[in-house]
Amino acid sequence: MTYAFRAYEYWLASYRRVWRGTIFSTILNPVLYLSALGVGLGKLVNRGHQLGVPYLHYVAPGILASTAMLIAAFESAWPVMGAIRWTRQFHAMLATPLRVRDVLLGHQLYALTRVGIASAIYLVVIAAFGAIHSWLAVFAFPAALLLGWSFSAPIAGLSGWLNREEGFNALFRFGVTPMFLFSGTFFPVSRLPQGIREIAYATPTWHGVDLLRGLTLGTASLLPSLGHVAYLAAWVGGGLWWARRTLTRRLVS
Repeated sequence: MTYAFRAYEYWLASYRRVWRGTIFSTILNPVLYLSALGVGLGKLVNRGHQLGVPYLHYVAPGILASTAMLIAAFESAWPVMGAIRWTRQFHAMLATPLRVRDVLLGHQLYALTRVGIASAIYLVVIAAFGAIHSWLAVFAFPAALLLGWSFSAPIAGLSGWLNREEGFNALFRFGVTPMFLFSGTFFPVSRLPQGIREIAYATPTWHGVDLLRGLTLGTASLLPSLGHVAYLAAWVGGGLWWARRTLTRRLVS
């Protein structure tokens, strides 16, 4: 892990030069979503009283989950491919005592740092909106990190496997964006048609949204929460295994 932290330090040093450009997507964009949907649209939804809580409180953990997903997905897509093919930072790192495992874990730590910063700030924001109902919300931060990791690890593997960046367009258009819209962020997945509903239940996004919503609203129970954690952890483990294989093939073989 010592060498992995060396790679992590590189990404942190690079981020210090560009962090101002990420303020909107990391902080302002989710807050605008929360204000427009939770406060604006929420006034209409609340008239039906079908969710059991104000719509703002319902949608807030969903947006937190989606933010973690989007940041993690982006950080493990083009930046990883760039470090392999264009700017070749990974090749430079491997010219030192670092190995593929160190390079991979260093970048994953950086992606989780980006997710963690955004999640911590956003939890403060939703607390200010009064959307925290339980002390269980203290577990929402590690849950958001786990959700982000369940995306960053396999997408890092995809980045090592793809030959062209056009594959990311399909990933975000047909994968990430539908999960943002139809995995329980804005409305219960049970409202979806049969067939699509089962696909939504199988996504890591739904498991993250349901886990975070239960923690912030205080409705989480032990066994379902452990099931969500185990499912997301499986994506992390499988993603790290695949990422190490694809990066080894690209950088060493």
